Amino acid sequence: MDHGSPNEPEARERFVEAAQRAAGVIAARDRGDRAGAAQLLGEFANDTERMLAFYVIAELSLKMLASTSGETIADVASELALNVDVAR
Repeated sequence: MDHGSPNEPEARERFVEAAQRAAGVIAARDRGDRAGAAQLLGEFANDTERMLAFYVIAELSLKMLASTSGETIADVASELALNVDVAR
C-alpha cells in the first residue's frame, strides 16, 4: 500500500481506509449491490493494497468470531476452510 513506515500517520490512515473499503465491498455484495462493490474494488490503488485490505478484514473477522464463539482462531479458520470448499 505504502512504501513508508506503517507508523507514519498518512500510511496508517490509507491502510485503515483500504480495510474499510474492503468491508464496504463485502457489505455491498451482501445487499446485492454489484455495481457498488465493483466501484469500491476499482478504488484500490493497486493489487497489493487490495490484497492487504482483504487480508486484514479476514484476520479481524476470524478473531471476532473466535472471541464470540470461545473457539480458537485455528478452529475457526479450519471450519471456514471447510465451508469455502462447500460454497464453491
